[in-house]
Amino acid sequence: MHLAVTTRFLLPGGQLEGLGRYTLETLRCLVAQHPEVTFHFLFDRPYDPAYLLADNVVGHVLGPPARHPLLLLAWYEGAVAAWLRRHRPAALLSPEGFTVLRTRVPRVLVVHDLAYLHRPHDVSGLVRRYYAYFTPRWVRAAARLVAVSDTTRQDVARQFGLPAAAIRVAPNAPAAIFQPQTEAEQATTRARFSQGQPYFLFVGALQPRKNLANLLRAFGQFKRLEQSEAEGGADVAAVRLLLVGRAAWQTGPIDEAFRALPAEVRAAVEFTGRVSEADLAALYAAALATAYVPFFEGFGLPVVEAQASGCPVLTSSVSSLPEAAGGPAAALLRDPADSAAIAEGLRQLATDPALRARLCHAGLANAARCSWAGSAEVLWQAVQQAVSG
Repeated sequence: MHLAVTTRFLLPGGQLEGLGRYTLETLRCLVAQHPEVTFHFLFDRPYDPAYLLADNVVGHVLGPPARHPLLLLAWYEGAVAAWLRRHRPAALLSPEGFTVLRTRVPRVLVVHDLAYLHRPHDVSGLVRRYYAYFTPRWVRAAARLVAVSDTTRQDVARQFGLPAAAIRVAPNAPAAIFQPQTEAEQATTRARFSQGQPYFLFVGALQPRKNLANLLRAFGQFKRLEQSEAEGGADVAAVRLLLVGRAAWQTGPIDEAFRALPAEVRAAVEFTGRVSEADLAALYAAALATAYVPFFEGFGLPVVEAQASGCPVLTSSVSSLPEAAGGPAAALLRDPADSAAIAEGLRQLATDPALRARLCHAGLANAARCSWAGSAEVLWQAVQQAVSG
């Protein structure tokens, strides 16, 4: 059996964000589980040979490199469609949420979110129009649909008039590297990244949907709150905020919120940029808590990565985030629009070690319910059903 897979989010250099991580981890499992299948990975630029995960993987570079909507159109409906006509694989798996219309090859499409409908102002007009035109057509053209959460599954069914039961769910999961670390390892991480002080951690691309401006305002309000008398709590004055991720787009409001903070609070905020996977695992494990409060998500991978690392989580009470976090028993849930509520959540986490311990325990159990192997099996079942018609 020959299976084509669109893999343009497997970027050289290993700096993977959500879509790339989902693609890599599910394919790592699929390739290992099915050595009888030849996987054809379709890249839009020269790739790292490490992404050819086994002997049953063949890499193909199809131009042009596609990040602009017009180039996306040329890549999917031009280069990939032509490759499919020539090679006639049994199916096309698109784990990144985009697929091809101009083909008779049965398609399996993974839908990560419908953010363009719920947060249209977060992207440019051209990008928004691209999604608005193609997403309904991709969804209806796919032989099988997979969503990354039940929240996204219900959203897709509602928006496009489809039966939710026909959409499978294959969630994100933490990689094996994300696990608790020793006190000595945590101290080393704090010495490297936070001047030896306790810190809150945000992980994600810096863009409007991630709500960094409100998180910064909340951190400033947290710094003004009175210290709780809970024994064993962190000194509020010493706590720092680390923001891990690249500056993506529309970062102006983030910059403005940062500049509006008092100088002493700005001094406690660190924009680290991207870090290696090993450093990210260490940062999760040593954090006082992860504060991840987007306005909208299709899943929320940093939530389960943090929980698997033994890190308490404060996240949003909207969209898929309560589902990803395991509900209020396993994370603090706050309205992402309410900076005062986020600040109070930060205070609770900083000053209540019993709360942190409870959330750590429940979070580890929640993260364990998600596995890349399980999600890969869901994708494989969808591929088999697509092939069988």
